Amino acid sequence: MTLTAELDGWAFRGQQDANWLLQSSLSRYLAAFVPDRSTWRIQEQRAIRIFRRKAHNYLSDVRALSDDLRCLGLMQHHGAPTRMLDFTKSPFVAAFFALERAVSDAAVFAVNTPALWTNHAIPTRTPHLTRDMIDPRRKGNFEKFFLTDKNPVIWFGEPSEMDQRLIAQAGTFVLPGLLQEPLDEILNNYSSDYELLRKIVVPRSVRDDAMRALYRMNITNASLFPDMEGLARSIALELEMVWPMVDRMAGQTGQEGR
Repeated sequence: MTLTAELDGWAFRGQQDANWLLQSSLSRYLAAFVPDRSTWRIQEQRAIRIFRRKAHNYLSDVRALSDDLRCLGLMQHHGAPTRMLDFTKSPFVAAFFALERAVSDAAVFAVNTPALWTNHAIPTRTPHLTRDMIDPRRKGNFEKFFLTDKNPVIWFGEPSEMDQRLIAQAGTFVLPGLLQEPLDEILNNYSSDYELLRKIVVPRSVRDDAMRALYRMNITNASLFPDMEGLARSIALELEMVWPMVDRMAGQTGQEGR
């Protein structure tokens, strides 16, 4: 059985350093710059409130701001720290994000979303909080089950309306109910007969060959971010993968590479 078949239906996340904890950008930021953890909940609420008050100046359609999950997705999309973690349904896309800028061993994390979807995994500390009950797409649930920052649960899924990037990346979101615990610690407190999380370390030594293979599969920043930013970000890989090959061929034929 191949690894991809064994993990069929799971969700994947690539991280460029195998030593990094599986936690959100907001958790990392707060841990680094806000030592008083008792204020984290209030700081998160304030950040979302500020974004909602000001983001309308840059949006042609402001409806997303009233939808909690879409609003969080917008914040994440444009670089704000949020409690949301980006995952993908494609292990190859996850491998790209793990390896693209890796200078040491990287990691791909896999979450058993089928087991979580079918309630074959129960949070032992809050067994009444099923995935459907805490669904942040339902009005009031994000504030009740996540912004309170006291429920040791996770939810995964997509907004009711998906943007181009989420579609291109086969993306999905994982939303933890706690900021102070990494995702693996939260899942360790789930009761299940199934493996819920797997960490796959990707050695730095395979990076170059793997990136070439992903390039041939058209998994690049240009395809994963279908906009000008993605095109610009993709140029780094073009420098690494394509131009040296063209220069070698040009040298063999006496022509100048283009």
